[in-house]
Amino acid sequence: MVAVAFTVMCLIFGTTFLAIKIGVEAGMPPFLSAGLRFIIAGALMFAWMWMKGKVNLSLLWRKEMLLTGAGLTFGTFATLYWAEQYVSSGVGAILSATGPLMIMVMQTALLRQKTSARMIAGCLIGFAGVILVVLPGVSIGGNSLWLWGCIAVLVGEVCYSAGALYSKKVINQFKEANPVAINAVQMMYGGLLLSALSAVTESWNTTGLDWVPAVSSMIYLTLIGSMVGHSLFYWIMSRTNPLFPATWLYISPPIAVGLGAVLYNEHVSWITWLGVALIVSGLLAMNEKVMGWLGKRSRSNRMVQGSKPVVK
Repeated sequence: MVAVAFTVMCLIFGTTFLAIKIGVEAGMPPFLSAGLRFIIAGALMFAWMWMKGKVNLSLLWRKEMLLTGAGLTFGTFATLYWAEQYVSSGVGAILSATGPLMIMVMQTALLRQKTSARMIAGCLIGFAGVILVVLPGVSIGGNSLWLWGCIAVLVGEVCYSAGALYSKKVINQFKEANPVAINAVQMMYGGLLLSALSAVTESWNTTGLDWVPAVSSMIYLTLIGSMVGHSLFYWIMSRTNPLFPATWLYISPPIAVGLGAVLYNEHVSWITWLGVALIVSGLLAMNEKVMGWLGKRSRSNRMVQGSKPVVK
């Protein structure tokens, strides 16, 4: 189940960089676009969980949800949406791929967790693959806003990494709460922070807005990117560790390249395929211990429950 969920999550997240770019280029204010996306997605998910009796309303008032939303949603997407006004979706994807590496560094430096040479090598190999996949198609602009856009994405990944580590702690703290409900609440908080930022920094004038791509981007990012993709992320994290689900950031650039080749007849060189091979190799190297842990857990569940099916 984890492998299937991880595959679907990677496919979804791999398309979101282009969807964000489409919405921003259609004239949608970046912070407002991101804020509405996460408020709507979080509210719909929370209402669904509440109607099924799987969430307590008291979860809405926990400061831990606000802190998680500030890192995973607000910090990550405020920077990414703003940056995609000035950098391509490919640049956004390659810089976002620093997330797993930053998580590994934080785990080692701040949490004093031991990191094996295999994990370090896997991160570096995977990131080298990302560069090979995206770099041939990246056109570097000459103005300072391009550089600030790149810096913004990297700052967002610092927020993302801190949020991912903290959210694992929150999931363990609120074991009685469904991970989907936790995700819904943190998205609402993140969306409210994004909307507040939009209110003081952006004009909400719809003049010049290209409605069809703007609305299409919003719907796709809300329903598929946020409600489905982020719920899968939380579900996987609750069953593995903060680093494993974050490795989708190594898979998204090849997906972006594939979309370009299929939809826009973009050329895919042998360098791109070499990059894909490096990404997969790095991913396998990083997560060998995680997959071994999952296997042990599965065998342990079967031993404890006997002939009863394991409920995922």
